[in-house]
Amino acid sequence: MNQLLLKNIRLCILLSVVVLLLLIPLVAMQFSPDVNWSGFDFAVMAILLFGTAMVCEFILRKVKTFKNRVLVCGIALFIFFVLWAEIAVGIFGSPIAGS
Repeated sequence: MNQLLLKNIRLCILLSVVVLLLLIPLVAMQFSPDVNWSGFDFAVMAILLFGTAMVCEFILRKVKTFKNRVLVCGIALFIFFVLWAEIAVGIFGSPIAGS
């Protein structure tokens, strides 16, 4: 297969995974009152997920060695999880955690 086609397939898979992850709370809201996301919650999570997916795709396209790809993508995912935890529950008590 063409190398560019493989990269585009990988990008489509990444974006599909992001959409599927955003569908989880949407479906859960239909069955449980415990999940109560607003449009703002979906927007913030979409920005975080799509941003992380795009950063990882950029890393996979630009970084040549497997070891460095894993390292840099791992750092990007770590930053994503720290931001997610801070926004969700405020583990560091910063102003972005909300009330």
